[in-house]
Amino acid sequence: MPDLKKLNVGGQAVLEGVMMRSRRFWAVAVRKPDGMIGCGIFKEISITNRKKALGWPFIRGIVMLVENLSLGFKALTYSVNESTGEEVKISKSQMSISVAIAVLFTVGVFFVLPTVIGRAFSNFIPSSILYNLLEGLIRIAFLVGYIALISFMKDIKRLFQYHGAEHKTIQAYENGEELIPENVKKYSRLHLRCGTSFLLIVMVVALIVYALLGKPPLYLRLIERVVLMPVIAGISYELIRLAGIFGRYKIIKILFYPGLLLQKITTREPDEKQLEVAIVSLQKILESEQSEPENMVEKKIVEKEDDVSVNA
Repeated sequence: MPDLKKLNVGGQAVLEGVMMRSRRFWAVAVRKPDGMIGCGIFKEISITNRKKALGWPFIRGIVMLVENLSLGFKALTYSVNESTGEEVKISKSQMSISVAIAVLFTVGVFFVLPTVIGRAFSNFIPSSILYNLLEGLIRIAFLVGYIALISFMKDIKRLFQYHGAEHKTIQAYENGEELIPENVKKYSRLHLRCGTSFLLIVMVVALIVYALLGKPPLYLRLIERVVLMPVIAGISYELIRLAGIFGRYKIIKILFYPGLLLQKITTREPDEKQLEVAIVSLQKILESEQSEPENMVEKKIVEKEDDVSVNA
């Protein structure tokens, strides 16, 4: 059996719930309208663990990004069904289209648009380094501004509370605490391996990479921004991975501090009921890792679904 104390667990906030993921399983726990916690446990091994070449450094980051987008939509669909009591079904083609739209939106708003806007200042900034620095700062400002803007929405505020519950629960687990709300709530809602930090790292890496490319014509710049996105994602993934491994060192905390600051927007302090949901999700992952041997079938979806009786 795997050593549960060494499991690398990540997660994501969903509608009225939390998704947790280990190497072999993912679970979604959701607070239902009747106050019960519905929880689904699924088995899905990353292709990076099944295809050796796709697990190589820098390549794995690109693959994991696409997988996490797909998994995020699956978890969100499950949470909508559980939290509303309505059945929503999404086909594989609809899922692929949703992922493609999300990618196009991200690339268009945070990479192409800042390049077009930066073009207006091109004639006033002869230095290619300063010009690319300005474009990079515009890109980062877009990201921070977008996150700050949506944080005022009521539904997003609750989502950010569940995001905080996810972080607190994972940190309590990583510190060997018994997973009960009283223990979990004392931990920070900020975590080095958060997706928010990853987004900021992507922006910084993009700034550096693009600065090395000089100041080509606008059409060529736009092509470079899009074509190099996988390279930037691969580098960023390795950096966030290193942060998770060496996070105990002060120098790492200093370098990644801007990402933690940004998490002050994307996470909110959760209440006890939200912590209960995050705890259930993580507990299902730990139970599944402990009960299933490593040599089980590689991919099997929907192992079981439970309603957990927790204070309504």
